[in-house]
Amino acid sequence: QVQPVESGGGSVQAGGSLRLSCAASTVTYSSRCIAWFRQAPGKGREGVASIDTLGSTRYADSVKGRFTVSEDNAKNTLYLEMNSLKPEDTAMYYCAAGRGTTCLLADYLYNYWGQGTQVTVSS
Repeated sequence: QVQPVESGGGSVQAGGSLRLSCAASTVTYSSRCIAWFRQAPGKGREGVASIDTLGSTRYADSVKGRFTVSEDNAKNTLYLEMNSLKPEDTAMYYCAAGRGTTCLLADYLYNYWGQGTQVTVSS
């Protein structure tokens, strides 16, 4: 595939859970980063979570303890498990991929971007 493809977004009440999926070809690179970003209405893009070639992960402070990023190499798929969702998690979520070893949550490190999937959390 040319770019990552996200799925799994939807509308949930606060406290609920969702699992996002991302099909990304770069998971097969010898050195690569895959990450989730999000952008809320009227706000800038925010890095959410990333995973490197060795499986090391990092998270934004705002989601630590609630979100978990993982991957299934056999299926070439990245996941973002979101628990205890809050209204402030409402955003368009994007999967991004690129070559690299240090997977900082900075958008300039990523070359390939998905179209986004909407997550809406209501009170």
